[in-house]
Amino acid sequence: MRTLLVTGPGGSGRTTVAAATALAAADAGHRVLVLSADRTDTLGAVLGGPHAHPGLTARRLTPDDRFRDDLAALQDRAASALDLLGADRIDAEELTPLPGAEELALLRALRDAARDDTYDTVVVDLPPAPRALAVLALPEQLRRYLRKLLPPERQAARALRPMLGRLAGVPMPAAWLYETAARWEEDLAAAQAVIEAPTTTIRLVAEPGPAGADALDAATTGLALQGLRTDLLVANRLLPDASADTWLAALAAQQHKTLAAWETEYEQVATVRHLGHDPRGTDDLTALGLPGRTDAPAPVQWPVTAAPADEENHAYIWHIPLPGVVREELGLIRRGDELVITAGVFRRIVALPSALRRCTVAGAGLREGELRVRFAPDPGLWPRER
Repeated sequence: MRTLLVTGPGGSGRTTVAAATALAAADAGHRVLVLSADRTDTLGAVLGGPHAHPGLTARRLTPDDRFRDDLAALQDRAASALDLLGADRIDAEELTPLPGAEELALLRALRDAARDDTYDTVVVDLPPAPRALAVLALPEQLRRYLRKLLPPERQAARALRPMLGRLAGVPMPAAWLYETAARWEEDLAAAQAVIEAPTTTIRLVAEPGPAGADALDAATTGLALQGLRTDLLVANRLLPDASADTWLAALAAQQHKTLAAWETEYEQVATVRHLGHDPRGTDDLTALGLPGRTDAPAPVQWPVTAAPADEENHAYIWHIPLPGVVREELGLIRRGDELVITAGVFRRIVALPSALRRCTVAGAGLREGELRVRFAPDPGLWPRER
């Protein structure tokens, strides 16, 4: 399954591009699902209705209903504890979704689409770039929190918990808590597998100009830190070159100046002309001329290599590609077997490769858009030669 995640700065026309991409893929004969988590049916309005193409299925997620079902099931499983505390049940009618319900619904939909063999291509109309990056990073973050709060090794002693509770005189965590954590871990791992799959890429949408360029630079940094790949940058709403109106001519010149810079920075750039109105329906979407399903670029690699021979104290170098990042925006903290990387406003905590866990950080440098972290063997942990 090919997955295209469409995002960009707010107001850049992401939904229109997602709809046009899905329609182009359906026209090419693919079975396409296009997803949107927008509370208003913007996607349906752009497509012109739910039956825009026989090979295209549009689905707007409704997290409210699933949130109510999940919380009702949680109340049922925790009934004994709630009764012990004298807590009242919450009726489904009085439940409103908490912040983050849309994000979790979107991750669940990605997981379900991957498990279903109905579609060849899935196009996702993501929120604006900063929020979209937070959504895509959520499975990895939540799985880390779960491992910290409920380590898997504790579940091995599940059979001893009742006896330990009687000996200690205090109630031990209920088995359903660990079962729920295991189920969440499985669901989050499945969603993360889709996001990080070789067939999943980001399609960025931006309107050329100074504001769009700044927002795109920030989004590119966040995507690189997460190890996500961009298959295409869509320069949207381009004005014609020639215009008798001096104001329009100046704006068009500004757009084309930004576009020229993008074409040198990004491998694949598609231009979309301004139609003079908001696109609506299949005819307008086809007129945009956007490609549908494309080949995915090679996966991002974070390789570990041996240090040059002239660096005697440095055994390994960890290469982390971070194109566009400047030295002043970078931060590194070693914490146990993890490395905390800060790039601009983004932060990611990554586990060290096994060989580097027995090393200490000996330095770091930024060269040609790549962060190179140097490691030296820790004498107290490295096996000694006889």
